[in-house]
Amino acid sequence: MGPHKIRQMLKSEREMARRRFRRQKNRNLLAEPGIHDCIIVLDHLKPTYNIGKIFRSAEAFGAREIHLVGIDFFDPAPGMGAFKHVPARFHRDFYPCYTGLADRGYTLFTLEPGTGTPVTEAELPEKSAFVFGHEEYGISFEPDLFPRVQRLTIPQFGKSQSLNVSVAASIILYEYVRQHA
Repeated sequence: MGPHKIRQMLKSEREMARRRFRRQKNRNLLAEPGIHDCIIVLDHLKPTYNIGKIFRSAEAFGAREIHLVGIDFFDPAPGMGAFKHVPARFHRDFYPCYTGLADRGYTLFTLEPGTGTPVTEAELPEKSAFVFGHEEYGISFEPDLFPRVQRLTIPQFGKSQSLNVSVAASIILYEYVRQHA
């Protein structure tokens, strides 16, 4: 298969994902907040499989809502219908997301490999918001400029020191629920 054919296929898949997103976005308007007072913030993630999977985990663990920063669409298919159950809030950049959550009393946490307090040693406040950055580039902002942002890390013992973002979100949601259930 040549490069032109591959580009055509990827463009077609992306357009199908956009259509799925547009169809399901209206259903999301009826989504009810989850039973736990934790929020997931997705900062400029790729619009492929991870976002849908994070919606699926957020629904399973009862997260209140998901904030999407710099993401205008994503493929909801990997979420297995969870997009219609977890309220989504869309932001162009991080600042309005941050101020809105801080005004509501949330403590925000970034998750970066090897940086911050190990999540296994942290006491997570009832109102916690967990920020996950782009799969390759990380978060889009300088955390030191935002006083309510704290750093967490998931202890890892292998050589890669990296987890898939949807796996990391699931681990954090599990730890939050373990501490607050």
